[in-house]
Formats: sequence, C-alpha cells, structure tokens
Amino acid sequence: MEVLDKVLSVDPNYIIIGLLAFFFTLEQILDNPFSFKKRGAHLFQNILFQIVFFAINLFFISVLIYCIEWLNSKEIGLLFLIELPFWAKLILSVVLFDFTTYWLHRASHKVPLLWRLHRVHHSDTTMDSSTTFRFHPIELAIVYQAGNIVAAAIFGLDVTSLALYYFIVYIFFFLEHSNLNYPNWLNNTLGLVFVMPDHHRVHHHLEQFYTDSNFADILIIWDRLFGTFKLIPVNQMHYGLIEFEGEKRQSFIYLMKSPFLNVKRIETDKSKAEIKEIST
Repeated sequence: MEVLDKVLSVDPNYIIIGLLAFFFTLEQILDNPFSFKKRGAHLFQNILFQIVFFAINLFFISVLIYCIEWLNSKEIGLLFLIELPFWAKLILSVVLFDFTTYWLHRASHKVPLLWRLHRVHHSDTTMDSSTTFRFHPIELAIVYQAGNIVAAAIFGLDVTSLALYYFIVYIFFFLEHSNLNYPNWLNNTLGLVFVMPDHHRVHHHLEQFYTDSNFADILIIWDRLFGTFKLIPVNQMHYGLIEFEGEKRQSFIYLMKSPFLNVKRIETDKSKAEIKEIST
C-alpha cells in the first residue's frame, strides 16, 4: 500500500512529460517503421491539445472526484456487495475501468455525435508518440469523465483505482502510438491478453473496416471476446482519415473546430479484400 501511495502521489503531468520525452527521443535515434518529416511541428501541434485539455480539466477532474467519492460514501455499486482483499479489488477495478472504456470507445465510432469528437484523434496521418495527446479536449474532459462516473456507479469503483488505471493506460498509450519497431513475437505472447502496438496501429488505419476494430486500451481480450479484433502486417498500415488530409486540416485550429463542422467521411477505393489479414 505504501508503494502504491508513492506511485500515485507523483504528479501525473510529470509522468506524461517523462513518457513523451522518452518515447519521442527513441523515435529520433532508432529505426522507424514509417518515415515522417516535420516531427518538431507535429509535436508542437499535438502538445497544444494537451495544454487546452489540462486547462479545462482542472474543473472537470474536481467534479469527477466529487461524484465518485459521493457514490462510494453511499456504497453504490456491485463491488460493495462482496468482500474482497484490497489488492484483488484494486486489480478488478482497473480491469472494470478498462472494460468500460472499451465500450465507450466503441460507441465513439458508432454514435455520430461522439465520432465528431473522436475523429480528431484518428485524423493524424503521421502517427507517433505525440499522437497520444491528439484528442479533442471536450471528449476527454466530458465524455470520458462521464464514462468514469457511470463505471463507478455501476461497479463501485474508487478514485485510487482510477488513478492507477490512468497511470497504466498512459504507458500503454505511448507504447501503442510510438513510431517504433517492435518485435513480432509480442503479438503472439503478451498480445494474447494485452494491447500491443501492432494492434493499435490497425485501429488507426484509414480504412473504416480496420478503424472500427481493436478498441481496447490495455486488455485486448475485450476485442477478442466481442469480435472486434483484427491484425494486418505493419507494412500495410495507412494512417489517418482521407477527409483530414492536407496541411490546413491537420492544423490545431481546424481540428479544434472540426466537431462543429460537417466533415463528410470519405471512403477509399481500396477494397478491404486487397489487404490480407493475419490469421488470428
């Protein structure tokens, strides 16, 4: 418990900055699966999203904590109906937050209003570690925080487990988005349970057939269980959304206002049959 308290007492902004510095540096000195230019400008654009999110989330995080603590004080949620050791409850709570996020993420691809916000993340045609920050602030501060409150109400989850979940999920986010070469054996070992970078790269494919897959953040078992798992070779990946190609539509200002614009989704001519899936 003491170790956990020390880990979770670290300012999450320091953790995020440290992870970005680590993975972005590796991208500059190691071989990359994709060759992208203007990494400095791309980094700056994506950091702007994080700055805006940080500013508006100062309020929403307070609301989130208040709501969860109120729910806990009333012992609302399934976990209050059973007795579990502290560590078992903590691990199960993290799993349940991940389970909830899977379904919320999946809904973000199917519900038009949610997709208007979420497509900002998928707009990146040159994905790297800084893409971790490319989320519309409204999506993170309101939609996902509301999802966390609902999860706490249903399952009886607490603030400590949520903090641990975010500590873990940010590590996965940087692993999954970084433009680095990862060994293939990861997919057939750890990738049987956990989300691997190659899994999440499929999710960022410009073909909607692949974009609408691999929704999990930490545990790929959700996609395997609910039929949304896909895997294709890395050399067949093409990132982004066709309707967001071009320097203007990759700009921070345009992406911030894009949820309020009628940007029609453009289907590509390439048939999904042309892309050979890896047998799973």
